[in-house]
Amino acid sequence: MSLSEAKGLYENLRTEFNSPNCNLDKCGELLSKLKIALTELSFLIHGDDKTNQESLLLAREVLEIGAQWSIRVKDVPSFERYIAQLKTYYSDYSSQLSTSDKMYPLIGLNLLRLLAQNKISEFHTSLESIEPDQLHNNPYIKHPVELEQSLMEGSYNKVWNSRSEVPAEEYSFFIDILMETIRNEIAGCSEKAYESLPLGDAATLLFFKKLEDVLTFAQERGWTINPTDKKIYFTTKHEEVVDIPSNKIIAQSLNYARELERIV
Repeated sequence: MSLSEAKGLYENLRTEFNSPNCNLDKCGELLSKLKIALTELSFLIHGDDKTNQESLLLAREVLEIGAQWSIRVKDVPSFERYIAQLKTYYSDYSSQLSTSDKMYPLIGLNLLRLLAQNKISEFHTSLESIEPDQLHNNPYIKHPVELEQSLMEGSYNKVWNSRSEVPAEEYSFFIDILMETIRNEIAGCSEKAYESLPLGDAATLLFFKKLEDVLTFAQERGWTINPTDKKIYFTTKHEEVVDIPSNKIIAQSLNYARELERIV
């Protein structure tokens, strides 16, 4: 496939992806064809700087739509692959290409993914590659940075409220994953700390707005719901209590001591 043909295919992809009634399946098919085309072009281009630059720009734009498409279809592994490929264009080819307006939104999304997957060390490693002035001034980077600080403080309310302050719609996807992780952690702690909780308190504690969501979550956790007193009873598996016969052990120890004295 020639570069001009690949460009035509990309225009079809861009038009479809940005349309109000976007067909995500069609976008997926176009992305697959474009990735094959770009692979072929990478072997055909030799020495022509202009053509090479056009090819690099086309590849970057295709990968950026691919990353956004992955979020829409909720395919996290696919998003990871697109981001891994884009890092080359954002760093290695930064001198040949102008800065993409989608770069920081996608970098911020990837930071949020790392938080949602509890990959804190990778999160901080990624921050090291970002210019310091962007950490607190760029809204796409500032959002996950502040979110990580809230997590370290245990301020889960701030994490929940951050959903209404996302710099882009796609960010909500990873915040929902993060909140699910937080809910399970809170649920685990609640099982150990309480025997039961009123439904309303459980809803507040777990950041649920609808009673139906609380009931569904409780059922998934295997909790017992009493409709009469409107309480959730936690059914946890307690570790078997081992009764240590202290008096017997002390008596045996004294006998051993007496026997030792006789031997000596």
